[in-house]
Amino acid sequence: MNPDNLKRHFVDAMAKHLPPSSSTLRLVDIDGEAGDILSERRADLALQVLASDHVHEWTLADNSVDAVVAYNVPLEIELLKHVLRMMRAGGRFIAVLPSVGVSEEYVQLLEKQGYVRILVEPAVDDLGVLVRGEKAHITDDTLSRIQQVATADADMLDLTTFKGRYVHLLIQQTPNKPVWKLQPDEKIQWQAVAIQRDDEQILLGFSSLPKAVGFMQPAVIDGLVKDINKVGKFSKETASSWTVLLNPTLDMIRGEVLTLIDVDPATAEASDE
Repeated sequence: MNPDNLKRHFVDAMAKHLPPSSSTLRLVDIDGEAGDILSERRADLALQVLASDHVHEWTLADNSVDAVVAYNVPLEIELLKHVLRMMRAGGRFIAVLPSVGVSEEYVQLLEKQGYVRILVEPAVDDLGVLVRGEKAHITDDTLSRIQQVATADADMLDLTTFKGRYVHLLIQQTPNKPVWKLQPDEKIQWQAVAIQRDDEQILLGFSSLPKAVGFMQPAVIDGLVKDINKVGKFSKETASSWTVLLNPTLDMIRGEVLTLIDVDPATAEASDE
């Protein structure tokens, strides 16, 4: 395989491990080897490059990035310490070493530096190694973790001035099954949650997946929405043709009449998380 194509396969493997984020994923690319390819795959990246041979000159604030990637960069102890310092709680470090294989030593190395949820596996087929570790959360409550990420985006945003690239909708998918389980005569139908005000239908939109989930979970518990089984991701350009209430609060929809509006699944973007 062409070396450039092989590198793309390695970086694509890294992309699958990027964490959920607010409307912009704050990403550090060590030595700048992966960011360009990742940016082709993800339009929501706020990318910064840092040099591995100047670790002690890194000035990014503590807890200020969502993820750090490193392609073909030696996993030195000082580098791992500074990566952990920069990442927010739940942030992920994702490294690919294309010329070595899977080894227990990577698990031990990351554990000693304080990483959790460590994964070490072949990067592409049986080639190289992908190493992933996270910064520990400060709470064991899953909803609290989601809300911590979701608060990076404000409530009640104006879609026309929203700087993010995507809008997420709460979707009821029928039938509720993956594409590969569909029968030849079955078609997927998507309906999105909206507010019905007289003759106007206003979609409930969210600036990120955590923002949508952070709203949906308590809304389901309170009985405000039901039978939602998917979050759909749409470009801001697609969403601009709709009437959207962006990042509503629970209090905003109490007492409102909620309905479902047909949306075309073909207009959705591929999910990143």
